[in-house]
Formats: sequence, C-alpha cells, structure tokens
Amino acid sequence: MVEELVIAIAAAASVGVVYAAAAARIVKQYERGVVLRLGRLRNDVRGPGFTMILPGVERLRKVNMQIVTMPVPAQDGITRDNVTVRVDAVIYFKVVDAASAVVEVEDYRFAVSQMAQTSLRSIIGKSDLDDLLSNREKLNQGLELMIDSPAVGWGVQIDRVEIKDVSLPETMKRSMARQAEADRERRARVINADAELQASKKLAEAAGEMSRQPAALQLRLLQTVVAVAAEKNSTLVLPFPVELLRFLERAQQPGQVQQQPQQQPQPPQQQPQPEPQQVPPVVPEAAPPPPPAPAAAPVASGPTRVARPKPLARH
Repeated sequence: MVEELVIAIAAAASVGVVYAAAAARIVKQYERGVVLRLGRLRNDVRGPGFTMILPGVERLRKVNMQIVTMPVPAQDGITRDNVTVRVDAVIYFKVVDAASAVVEVEDYRFAVSQMAQTSLRSIIGKSDLDDLLSNREKLNQGLELMIDSPAVGWGVQIDRVEIKDVSLPETMKRSMARQAEADRERRARVINADAELQASKKLAEAAGEMSRQPAALQLRLLQTVVAVAAEKNSTLVLPFPVELLRFLERAQQPGQVQQQPQQQPQPPQQQPQPEPQQVPPVVPEAAPPPPPAPAAAPVASGPTRVARPKPLARH
C-alpha cells in the first residue's frame, strides 16, 4: 500500500510539474500578453513578469511594445509638375494597444508597411519637385498624418516618418546643375559690380583728398617706387605724374598770350588786300558796257553815206 501511495504521489507531482510547465509563461518588460480563452479575448492584458494560463483552454500572444523602425521600399511616381522621381522613406511606429493590434488587424507590421507605400505614392503625386527637395518637413508631417489615420484603429501609433532620398533622372540633374551654375554666376557678377562701385567711390574720395594736398600724390608715388623696388627686379619703372604735365602746360600759357598781340596786326594787313580785289570781279559789272551800244546808234548816220550800194540790190 505504501508503495502504491508513493507511486501515486510521484505521478501526481509529475503531472503537476508538467501542467505548471505548460501553463507557465514569462512576459518580458517590453512586451504585453493578450490572452484568448477558447478564442475569446480576455479583458485583462498580462503585464511583464511571470504569468499562468490554462493549457489547452487559453492562449497567450505576446505583443512587442517597442518602437519599430521599418524602411519603406522606394516608390516610383510622377510629381505634380510632371517629373519622374524615385522616393524612399523610413517609418517609426509602436503599439499602444496590444489587444487592438491582435484583434483588429491580422498583421499590423505588414498593414503599416503597405499603408506607408500607398501614402508615399500619393504624397509624391500631390507635391512639386521643389517641395520634395527643399520642403521635406512639411511632406513628412503630411505623410505621417496619412498613415496615422487608419493606424489608430489598429492600436498602432506612428511616431515619425522621414523621406530618406529622392532619385532624379540624369537629364534633370544636368538641368538643375546648369541652373545652379547660372544663378551663382549671376550673383558673382552682381558682387563684382558692387565691388567696382564701392572701389570707384573710394578712389573718388582719395582723388579729392589728393587734389587738396598735392604733396600726397608725391608721397604716393614714392610709396609705389618703394613697393616696386622691394622686389628684385633689374628694371625700375617710374610713373610720370600727370600733375607735372599740367603744371608745365600752365607755365607755358603766359608766354603764348604775350606773343599773340604781335602776330595779330599782320593778318589784318593781308586780309583787306585780296578781299576787295576778288569781290568786284565776282559781281557781274559787265552790264555797263552795253549802254555804249545804243550810243553807237546815232553814229549809224554812217550807213546813210554807205547807201550807195542800194543799186546793187536792184540788180
């Protein structure tokens, strides 16, 4: 009897150990346990630590509550300004309601991935190329709202969405490079013109100061000579100041003024002689000779004397 009792106790203990091993569950700190009893959801979500379930009756499903990083495959699309681009992104999300993540959707990871791809294609078609390249913060917020709206019912919260890269065709890259180069060349020309304007103003101010102090120009000349002589050159070029030429020109002007009065009386003597001689012949004064012609008419009395040849006319 004692042996049978010992065997029964050992068998019960072994059955208890097997039952405990089958019923025991350990939930990690970053997990939550959702219990389904005969296929029906239990209201109590098991927290981290050791827990027990009824083997064969209950089923424990663990849900990871950590933030999941999921890359979104690159999507080809056409922007609103008809440019073909290829955009890929990354999405960060986490489960906030373990029961909904188990019951409301079959596979919440796959569902979030497909929703992210669809939303990414949609946001590409609604945006311009400039927005995709420079205004990504706004696009990220819009993409996050598009994914988060259906994910709330799945017990999933979208933490962040980031567009990683935008691939452009080679022709578009070359066009953008030429545009950027032209823009930088324009700015360089504007800067050079502004520098020339400022330099001209400063040079004008310096010229005004030197004009009030003529010695400043000579000092500047000496500084230039010193700067040129500092270099080991065999030939030294000395600039000739223009002010010295002006000084010499002013010095010659009084002598010319004294010589001019001596030369002035000679032209008036020569000019009156040719002018009166040339004017009379130019005027048609040959008209006076015709008046003597009528004076010759009275002298025509001579023909009366020559009237003798009339008999010749008779013959």
